[in-house]
Amino acid sequence: MNVGDERSVSFWMHESPVIDAPTLAADESCDVLVVGSGIAGLSTAYELARLGRSVVVIDRGGTGNGMTARTTAHLATELDDFYSELVKVRGEDEARLYHESQVAAVDRIEAICREEDIDCQFRRLDGYLVPTDEGPIADLQEEYDVCRRIGVEVEWADNAPVPGLETGRSLRFPNQGRFHPTRYLRGLAKVILQRGSRLYGNTAYCNHSVEGDGVRIETEPGPIVRARAAVFATNSPVNDKVAIHTKQLPDRTYVVAGRVPKGSVPDILLWDTYEAYHYVRIQELDDAHDLLIVGGEDHRSGEADDMDQRLGRLADWTRKRYPMFGQVEYSWSGQVLEPIDFMPYSGRNPGDTNIYIHTGDSGQGITNGVAGSLTIAALIAGEESRFADLLAPNRKSFTPTAAKEFVSGQAGVVKNLTEHLGPGEIGSEDELEPDQGAIMRKGTSKVAVYRDKHGHIIRRSAVCTHVGCIVHWNGFEKCWDCPCHGSQFSPDGQVLSGPAVRPLASGD
Repeated sequence: MNVGDERSVSFWMHESPVIDAPTLAADESCDVLVVGSGIAGLSTAYELARLGRSVVVIDRGGTGNGMTARTTAHLATELDDFYSELVKVRGEDEARLYHESQVAAVDRIEAICREEDIDCQFRRLDGYLVPTDEGPIADLQEEYDVCRRIGVEVEWADNAPVPGLETGRSLRFPNQGRFHPTRYLRGLAKVILQRGSRLYGNTAYCNHSVEGDGVRIETEPGPIVRARAAVFATNSPVNDKVAIHTKQLPDRTYVVAGRVPKGSVPDILLWDTYEAYHYVRIQELDDAHDLLIVGGEDHRSGEADDMDQRLGRLADWTRKRYPMFGQVEYSWSGQVLEPIDFMPYSGRNPGDTNIYIHTGDSGQGITNGVAGSLTIAALIAGEESRFADLLAPNRKSFTPTAAKEFVSGQAGVVKNLTEHLGPGEIGSEDELEPDQGAIMRKGTSKVAVYRDKHGHIIRRSAVCTHVGCIVHWNGFEKCWDCPCHGSQFSPDGQVLSGPAVRPLASGD
């Protein structure tokens, strides 16, 4: 176990593990290797297993314990970036098809729950998009008009059902959904195993190479997996250095949750129009309580260390609108990859024949992950996929609007790389409090220094092993974040999430 494994734990992770998957201990061969066991990875494995393919799934950590376990699990067909914005970037035809992919994803989850008898509290419900406190509705009117043109089911509501606030005129989106994500993943995992495929946890990907007409994958424990095809579903792709990473940006989002009296909060999905928008839902707990789950306060990964204040603002925002919300019982954060044209990348990895990726989920991780699984499974099986061209990782993303986002994002990368030349955050290790980290200059290099709870100092290179950016301390998650592409490292330098696959070098 690495130092820093006590990172924030979501409500979904308090239950027993999705499945107790062993570490890979011997070489394996299969039709398809899936790297990553979140919603995209296990959904892809499930679809392929149904088609009779032998599948091996590996994950750096425990099965289902990645970003899917840090979601709030909105099964929304409304786009968090607005369809009105997507139309400006991709046009009405592609926006319409993207909406159809989200509908297909929610429908597929519902069908799998029914066919496989998965009890994950799936439920259909309404979603509401409400204006900010100032009350402008111009954005809502534009979104309404675009949604009506591309076939999104939407209607005006005089007021959204928020107990402590008159929201004013809002948009209602019928037939959205919610579920318990880790219970759903547990159900998928059981079916995958029943169909003869295999799941391995604590088995990190190290490297891959083309071998004949297949793929050879090296793992951190040592064994090799040989497969006809490989799927990388690791939130941020670990198989490439640049191809996709320059077309998306890592953002960190925050969640608070606490119990409220049963039935006191309407069972809906709620979003507002702030840039770092808030998102709200409930989850059944017991006969007397529901859990109110609220997210927001997003920022670029690695560019803030004021998480306590952000969580405090999130709790205050919640209490103003939901007076029955009392103590914050759970708080956690997750990382989302924001593609420059609002849609995920799902399909063949650029330049490869039998390597596939899924990434760029933005705030639609569950539905995008399932839509991606339907697309990738069809491509591997040689079947027609309605969404393949739409979601293709090699699609032309650089429209004028998207190019502006690209330039803005890459400016952050350039700025980070100049940090190699600047001073450290501290001048001496003596300045560090227990359980705190900071960057210190050591000659011509920068060192990521952490003082553990017992006062011991751990020194690692501050240079991310992905493309060489300088990592920043994340005081909430107790880890090192890379602002450039979203890699995370424990205080002792071990990789927590990619795209990095190698630990931070020694700083001694």
